[in-house]
Amino acid sequence: MRKDREEMTLGGPRRSKSLNRASSVKSSLRRHSFGSFHVSHNQGDDDTESEAVSEAGDIGDRALHSRRSSESGRGRISIDNVVESGVIVPILEDASLQPTGFSPHKTTTFNMESALPSSTLDIALGSSADGTAQLEDKKNENEKAIPWILEYISCLSFLALFGILGVITRFYLQKLFGPRVIGATTDQSYMYPDLPSNMVGSFLMGWFGVVFKGDISEVSDNLAIGLTTGFLGSLTTFSGWNQKMLDLSVRGHWVFAILGILIGLFLAAYSIIFGIETAKGFKWLKKRFIREMKFFSSIYSWDLDQYNTYLTGTVVLLLILGVVWGVCIAFTKKQFYSDHSHAELLLGCIVGPFGVWIRWFLARLNGRGLGKKPVLRWVPFGTLAANILAAAVMAALATLKKAVNTDKCNTVATGIQLGFLGCLSTVSTFIAEFNAMRQSSHTWRAYAYATSTIVISFALGTLIYSVPVWVKGYD
Repeated sequence: MRKDREEMTLGGPRRSKSLNRASSVKSSLRRHSFGSFHVSHNQGDDDTESEAVSEAGDIGDRALHSRRSSESGRGRISIDNVVESGVIVPILEDASLQPTGFSPHKTTTFNMESALPSSTLDIALGSSADGTAQLEDKKNENEKAIPWILEYISCLSFLALFGILGVITRFYLQKLFGPRVIGATTDQSYMYPDLPSNMVGSFLMGWFGVVFKGDISEVSDNLAIGLTTGFLGSLTTFSGWNQKMLDLSVRGHWVFAILGILIGLFLAAYSIIFGIETAKGFKWLKKRFIREMKFFSSIYSWDLDQYNTYLTGTVVLLLILGVVWGVCIAFTKKQFYSDHSHAELLLGCIVGPFGVWIRWFLARLNGRGLGKKPVLRWVPFGTLAANILAAAVMAALATLKKAVNTDKCNTVATGIQLGFLGCLSTVSTFIAEFNAMRQSSHTWRAYAYATSTIVISFALGTLIYSVPVWVKGYD
C-alpha cells in the first residue's frame, strides 16, 4: 500500500520510472564530474581521445550496431541543448553519430553543478526525463522494430547510389577543370586532375561530415552515412592522387611529384577547415534568422527511420539502383568501342559501389587498435588499409595498361580505376581524421598518419608501377 501511495503521489508507474531515469542521468553526470570538457592526460583519457580521433571520419557498419544498442536510451547532455535560461536538458544521442572534428582536449570549462543549484538540476532532469519517457513509450507503441538485415540492405543501397553520384561528379569535375575547358589541371603538372574534386569533397565534408552530420542523422542515419561515406568518400580519391604523382616521378619530374603531394595535402586540409567555418556561420544564421521558417522546422520533424518508411524507402532505393546499373550496362556495351571516355564512366558507375562497400566495411577497424590489449588506437587502420590497397591496385592496373597497350584493356582498366578504386580510396575521410588529430592534444599524430599513408602508398606504387616502367622501357 505504501508503494502504491508513493507511485500515486509521483504520478503513477511511468512517473516513477521517469524519475529513476532522471536520477541515473544525474548520478552519471556527477560521477563523471561533468564540470569540464578538458581531457586530462591520464591513460584512460588518452585512450578515449585516441579512439575519438581515429573514428572522426567513419566507423563503418559499427554505426548500425551503435544505433541499435542506443535504442535502450542512454541519457547524454548536449551542449547544443543549453537554452538561454541556462537549463541543460539531457537528450538521447548516439555517440557514434556525433559531429566529427570535436576536440576533447580544448580547455573550455563548463561546470554545470556550480552553475545550477541542485534543485534546478533536479527539476530540469526530472521534467526532461519524464517527457523523454513519454515520447519513448509512445514511439515504442507505434513503431515496429527494424530487422538488422533491412538496416544493412538500406545502408548499402544508400552507399551505392551516393557512390555512383560521387563517381559522376568527380568525372565531370576532371573535365571541367581539365585542359579542354578551364585548363587549371593537367596530367603534366602538380595540379593533378583530381585536385578540384578532392578540395570540393573536403570542403563539403566540413559541412555534412562535421557540422551538420548530427542534424542529418536526425532525419536519417543512413542518409548521413550515404552523404559522407558514399558521396563525399567517392567524390574524393586518394589512389588517383597517388597515381598521378607516380606518373610524374616515372617521367623524372620529381619536383612536381613532391609539390603535388604537399599542395594536395595542404589544399585538402584547408578546404575542410574552410568548410567547417562556413558551415558554423550558416548554422548561426539559421538559428538567428530562419529558425521560424516552416520549411526548416518540418525537416527536423521528418522521421525516415520508422519501419514502414524504412521498408518502402529501401525497396525504392533497390529499384533505382537496379535501373541505374541496367542503363549503365546497356550503354557500356553500346559505347565501348565508339566513345571510350563515356564507356569508362559507365563502367566506373557499375563497379564503383563495390569499392564503397569494401571501404565502409574496412572502416569498422577505425579506433580498434592492434592486439588483444589494443595499441595505436589513434590510427584509423580501416581508412589506412583502404587507401593503401587502392593505391597498390591502381598502380598494378597502370602497369597492365602499359604492358598490354590496347584500347579495350585501357578502357576496362581505366573504368575500374575511376570507379572501383576511386571509391575504395578516399581523401575526405582521410582529411577529416587528419583534421581531428591536428585538434587533439597530440598534434604530431596527424602528420605521422598522413606521412605514413602517403609514403607507404607511394613506395608500393613505385615498386609495382615505376620499376617495371623503368626496367621494361614502357612509354
